[in-house]
Amino acid sequence: MSFFPEVKKISYEGPDSRNPLAFRHYNENEIVEGKSMKDHLRFAVSYWHTFRGTGNDPFGPGCAVRPWEDGTDSVEMAIKRVSVAFEFMEKLGVPFYCFHDRDVAPEGKTLAESHKNLDAVVAALAKEQQRTGIHLLWGTANLFSNPRYVHGASTSCNADVFAYAACQVKKMLEVTKQLGGVNYVFWGGREGYMNLYNTNLRRELDHLGRFLHLAVDYKKKIGFTGQFLIEPKPKEPTTHQYDSDTAACMAFLRTYNLANDFKFNLETNHATLAGHTMFHEAMYASAYGMLGSIDANRGDLLLGWDTDQFPSDLYLTAQVMWVVLNQGGLGSGGLNFDAKVRRESFEPIDLFHAHIGAMDSFAQGLKIAAEIRKDGVFKDFIQQRYASWDSGIGAEIESGKATLESLETYMLAKGNSNANTSGRQEMLENIFNRYLR
Repeated sequence: MSFFPEVKKISYEGPDSRNPLAFRHYNENEIVEGKSMKDHLRFAVSYWHTFRGTGNDPFGPGCAVRPWEDGTDSVEMAIKRVSVAFEFMEKLGVPFYCFHDRDVAPEGKTLAESHKNLDAVVAALAKEQQRTGIHLLWGTANLFSNPRYVHGASTSCNADVFAYAACQVKKMLEVTKQLGGVNYVFWGGREGYMNLYNTNLRRELDHLGRFLHLAVDYKKKIGFTGQFLIEPKPKEPTTHQYDSDTAACMAFLRTYNLANDFKFNLETNHATLAGHTMFHEAMYASAYGMLGSIDANRGDLLLGWDTDQFPSDLYLTAQVMWVVLNQGGLGSGGLNFDAKVRRESFEPIDLFHAHIGAMDSFAQGLKIAAEIRKDGVFKDFIQQRYASWDSGIGAEIESGKATLESLETYMLAKGNSNANTSGRQEMLENIFNRYLR
């Protein structure tokens, strides 16, 4: 049975194609900087938005047309949905997918029943992975939807909630390992506060640190070799989330002795909610060797919430891929489309249009970034701009040889500092624009 009978395998037809169900830029076998596009981009479909999203918003219920759904949240429906998901991904031609435990299997009345439900669906996922060759990019646990998590999960004021959340993570670490997942993501959806009058902030942060250490310990115990990832987000649903942005997460990981065990899974829409660009967040994480994977989406600058739209901005994709190429790739990470079709795009075919456009946008961004790197204009400019640090007093400062006394002696003898040179911001922006054609 086909759930998308009107769609054939999506193929690459080139930039001149007018076929809306074809790639114009994503040619998975095209070699860029010695590696195929498929290996550079490592695209993944998100199970939650793509196969569980209904198009609901704060002002109305879901309106998505999904002919395969029977209106239940049964295990039988969940197993049927696995067939839908893998037909979609196989026709789209993505190598990876990712999911939360509650995306793929219904929650039971007890923890044991929830585990049993998940095991049944995981068996179906494993069969489809073997049949198609599609792999699990990462797994994670939903520690935010159930009412038990109203006060958070690991940061809850209720110790039983902490314990239950730990059980979910334990199970999903086992499942992710079983399915060959190469990463595991922690997103603190409700790990934060709404009001400081009722919050012991230090105690909650200590509990979050303890929770992550328990996960690290269990990862080692079961021999899971995948990369642990933290996904920053500043707010929504809480007023303030403890993993608010990359810098805050870096400080947290170092404070709690976890920096060697984690990298970041960055999301564009979360970056903008934090008051940053994705370019900034990617550069910051990469500078410290912490950029591990990317939730590839975008927000709407006219709206103040997490709209999770599919990426289509070539400035965004080229900047992100420039950072990724400069650090030598994403390793075990990838580009996961944590994005949902608009409420008005409610037919199944719209899922293909959305993913095709996003994949083309990142493929084009990859080619732009590679061309910029080939010409070396930004690299050369930056090297020249910081040349004073490569020798003389600059090298002494960076090596730790300089003291306040030696710097005073140096500057008294010199009399004044050298004149600054222009940063040439407008020129560099103009140069970048030349590549977007």
